[in-house]
Amino acid sequence: MANELDELTSPVEPNGRDIGVIEKQLPVNIGWGSTLFEILLWLCGILPGIIFIFMKISAANYFRKLQQKLQADASTIDNYIEQRVIILQNVASLVEKAIDLDKDVMKTVAAYRGGINFNDTSRNSVSSELDMAFGKLFPQVEAYPELKAHAAIADAMQQNSYLQKEITAARNLYNDTVNQWNASLFSWPTKMIVAARAGYTTRIPFSTSADMKTLSKTVLL
Repeated sequence: MANELDELTSPVEPNGRDIGVIEKQLPVNIGWGSTLFEILLWLCGILPGIIFIFMKISAANYFRKLQQKLQADASTIDNYIEQRVIILQNVASLVEKAIDLDKDVMKTVAAYRGGINFNDTSRNSVSSELDMAFGKLFPQVEAYPELKAHAAIADAMQQNSYLQKEITAARNLYNDTVNQWNASLFSWPTKMIVAARAGYTTRIPFSTSADMKTLSKTVLL
């Protein structure tokens, strides 16, 4: 039998295809079959019914622990993002007296002077805004050798590079936990039944903004 997917003869997309993360939380639904399954367990005897009760308790505890891990993973990302905000504010205060900073950079600095309120919705947008702000700030600094040679600014640029790598690693860890959560929700029968009755939904992993995707395709000469 020939391969259904043949990379040599099957049609290909010459222009390539970009992908995006779907911003949709899927609920867990169970039908009458799951209820019938539980009834049949009790009809088979008290022991199977009792065993399944303990299995559901274990599944409920599993989801609670996994939620705590998701919170811890998200908190790690928030800590790194907050450090990047501090770096941006410090660098901006050092260079704004010497050069006219981009207005968008200053708007970002001003927006976070009162602190950051992190949640699942804002975390992505804050990170994207910081990426764009640094993307405009550092090229301006690079154009002025005396600023680039400033010890505090040079140190900040190095710290920012380090934090970007740490955020990427922390995002991957968070996304792994999200994947574990989403896969567990639809593990029938025990976890899926528990998840459906608890009203759990899938979680959305981190995604990259359209601006950053465009920037990543820029050719540096």
